[in-house]
Amino acid sequence: MSVFSRLSDIINSNISALLDKAENPEKMIRMVIQEMEETLVEVRSGTAKVIAERKTLTRRAEQLRKQAADWESKAELALSKGRDDLAKAALMEKSNINGSVEITEKDLKKLDETLEKLSTEIEQLQAKLNDARARQKTIVMRTKATKSRVDVHRQLTNYTIDNAMDKFEYYEKKIDQMEGQMDSAHVEQRGLQTEFDELEKQESIDKELEELKTKLNKDQ
Repeated sequence: MSVFSRLSDIINSNISALLDKAENPEKMIRMVIQEMEETLVEVRSGTAKVIAERKTLTRRAEQLRKQAADWESKAELALSKGRDDLAKAALMEKSNINGSVEITEKDLKKLDETLEKLSTEIEQLQAKLNDARARQKTIVMRTKATKSRVDVHRQLTNYTIDNAMDKFEYYEKKIDQMEGQMDSAHVEQRGLQTEFDELEKQESIDKELEELKTKLNKDQ
């Protein structure tokens, strides 16, 4: 189980319910607190890696933008020397780089969304950990009162877990089928879409080439 799955499980768990089902609530609360502490450390470490990855992508996006600007300058130079062919090739390189910039920016957006969710979940886990620590002594005092409910709750727990796992497997199969259908449809459309994308790119480059020509003529 990944640290993020554990984080979600802990946040969504009911500590009191876990203790009611435990044979040794005092031991259970210690284990819960330890699990929370370890998970919190791991999640914060994972968050630091995401932040580092975001910085790397940010630098890459900036480098790509500089490269795109450099290719535009080369296109202008080529036009000034009467080399339309070189200018068009330079603009093609610029277009490809801009495509990479768009992909990088999308990745950055996803990382930002991930960081926002992680920040919220870390706050929730910290609050839950604080609550568990504050309630530890009180919960230990309930040990004797909960022992009489252990057997019943153990049976309910086993049924709940089995039922939940059956549902997970069912929904996973349904999702796999849906994804398979979507992938199949995508493969059929991809070839035709690629041709149209290429036509649009060529049209855009031809237009940009004409604009550069106009710009250079005005500057002369």
